[in-house]
Amino acid sequence: MSIKNKLLDLTSDLGGASAPSPAVTFPKVIPAAGARTAPGQMLEFRTALQERDKQLEALRAELAQHDGALPARQLDPKRIAPSTWANRAEASFKTPAFEALKADLAASGGNVQPIRVRPAVRNDADWEIIFGHRRHRACLELGLPVLALIDLAPVDDQSLFALMDRENRQRADLSVWEQGVAYRQALDAGLFPSRRKLADALGVSHTWVNNALLVAELPPAVVECFTSPLQIQHRHARELTAALEADSKAVIRRAEKLRKNGPPSSAAAVVSALVATAPGPSAPEVKTLKANGIELGRWQKRADGSCVLELASGVVTPERVPEILENLAVLLRSAAESE
Repeated sequence: MSIKNKLLDLTSDLGGASAPSPAVTFPKVIPAAGARTAPGQMLEFRTALQERDKQLEALRAELAQHDGALPARQLDPKRIAPSTWANRAEASFKTPAFEALKADLAASGGNVQPIRVRPAVRNDADWEIIFGHRRHRACLELGLPVLALIDLAPVDDQSLFALMDRENRQRADLSVWEQGVAYRQALDAGLFPSRRKLADALGVSHTWVNNALLVAELPPAVVECFTSPLQIQHRHARELTAALEADSKAVIRRAEKLRKNGPPSSAAAVVSALVATAPGPSAPEVKTLKANGIELGRWQKRADGSCVLELASGVVTPERVPEILENLAVLLRSAAESE
């Protein structure tokens, strides 16, 4: 009797009396392709582990390339607020360059270069701009979503200011006026304790900061003479500041007249009109001190009202100088008391 028939006999009663024996079947035995020994199975397992480790290393290397990267998302520009430290003047959104940017974004369906945002503290917005105010404004006016890098980790105001300033300088489209106004705002608000600290934090020279502030600190009456404050350059500010120091009232009068008659479109022409006849600082007049026709020395009245007396050589001996000064003090005191 075959092994199969023996097994059928032994298991015939497992299915119950009504279960017919022929219903019990066995799967066909498929011979192995080759003998599988224990060492062979271990080798196969080890090879599989090595392959898995290679895949993990490849994934780790790919993730390392994105380490520290910020998530980018399409955001509703209406839910994004300008930064408290925004360094874009309103005039920069009314230039041909801004209109060209809008046309480019409209053609491409949005901004390819993302802006950067942080969570907002204002109730009317979800996000606050770190940099990218022009791209945000263009998308807002076009009704397009704005692509943004999102800083979920806290970004303090000093870091925000530095990131915004650096990004704008790299793009080289921020005017000196806008930079100066932003620097002045940061200093006045105490964001940086000094010009030197501000320059160090931004990675720029102290001279650069001073030049930008020189533009931003021009009197409003002078700034309004220009078609746009974005026109004013460092060299213009230096000329105007020198003229203001020489005779500020005369420069302001010219500024008022220039605004009334309509300023020229050229920034150089505006500067020329404001400083052309501004008098330079005149040297104080030097007068001769004489007595009985003998020249004793010279004296000079300074711009601040003080006087300088210079005695000629040989008029008095050094031993008599204290006596002369004492007599002069008595005379001056007497003159002061009689006033």
